[in-house]
Amino acid sequence: MKVVVLGAGVIGVTSAYQLAKAGHEVTVVDRQQGPALETSFANAGEVSFGYCSPWAAPGIPMKAMRWLLMKHAPLILRPKVDRAMLSWLGRMLSNCTSHRYAVNKSRMLRLADYSRIALAAVREETGIAYDERMQGTLQLFRTQQQLDASAKDVKALAADSIPYEVLDRSGCIRVEPALAYVREKVVGGLLTPKDETGDCFKFTNSLSQKAAALGVRFAYGTAIKGLDVEGVRVHAVVTDRERMNADAVVVALGSYSPLLLKRFGIQLPVYPVKGYSLTIPITDVSRAPESTVMDETYKIAITRLGDRIRVGGMAEISGFTNDLGPARRRTLEYSVTDLFPGGDVSKASFWSGLRPMTPDGTPVIGRTKIAGLFLNTGHGTLGWTMSTGSARVISDLVSGRQPEIDASDLAITRYT
Repeated sequence: MKVVVLGAGVIGVTSAYQLAKAGHEVTVVDRQQGPALETSFANAGEVSFGYCSPWAAPGIPMKAMRWLLMKHAPLILRPKVDRAMLSWLGRMLSNCTSHRYAVNKSRMLRLADYSRIALAAVREETGIAYDERMQGTLQLFRTQQQLDASAKDVKALAADSIPYEVLDRSGCIRVEPALAYVREKVVGGLLTPKDETGDCFKFTNSLSQKAAALGVRFAYGTAIKGLDVEGVRVHAVVTDRERMNADAVVVALGSYSPLLLKRFGIQLPVYPVKGYSLTIPITDVSRAPESTVMDETYKIAITRLGDRIRVGGMAEISGFTNDLGPARRRTLEYSVTDLFPGGDVSKASFWSGLRPMTPDGTPVIGRTKIAGLFLNTGHGTLGWTMSTGSARVISDLVSGRQPEIDASDLAITRYT
């Protein structure tokens, strides 16, 4: 079949790679001049198969009120007259129950664990390198209250047979030796040892080359004008350069996916939640992280990527804005220098990206009411983590095969 994939971020490129492996004639369309130049460019670097939770959780509404008042707040809300924002916030709040949290986390863990297997397979069959490390994620707790609250995550990990280890202060230092310098700031942690780290930009670029070798065509610098839909079937993608006939179209446009779909009556509850990152050259290896440390207090991930430290996090709900606020940079700098002052923040590069978030945390993967039109979007902060598994699922669905995992509750129909 002729398949057109819309979007050349990590989701679009992994989808194209799997579709080409399945024998399809694939074209990828993106407005940028190359792969992974938007949300996939400088994300936190976590590949978090175990540290994988929906933002909508019990107690989040009260925590959010406190966060908004913090100097170094993990949440920034800039309310505006935006129907999509208000609808998304309302749906997210409705998912902040124990029952919904358990359901949503189980879905996410299922897909993330499948992605762990899929990513290992991609590494083995391609041999690509992307500053990868296989040393796990340490969720770091600065207070006893945070450590106690982790019980709900431990319960979910155990239920899905995801390996974990609850650590005291000494255990945290064993995993991340540099924490010995700030031991008084550490109460304990939750280690998910199967987690990985890696540079998403490097991975996506390397995989795009492997996909091209399989025959995938990449149409960069190309604006998507719309879809040619007749009746209940999609027939083509219309761009500013050409009309691309297609038997199937996969929408992997991240936060911009709903804007393309709404004219066809598809209400996709994906909204941009902006995140920020710093990339810092390491000056003192002994005071740098070994893998990924998730600073639970500020919801900031501190990740080792080769000779660099990537510091990423925060959630800013402000629509399609991409400004770089100095206050956000100060928060990232505070978290990393407080725990790992092993890099030169004066030489750091500062970046922001729009994460495509669903109100329940789970991505939207599957068919739509329009025949031939598929979705692979809404991965939020976990696009890098879930990309390879999501690509396998969408490739199977496009090919008319049953996916290897249950994907019935990943489709958009769960919202109707």
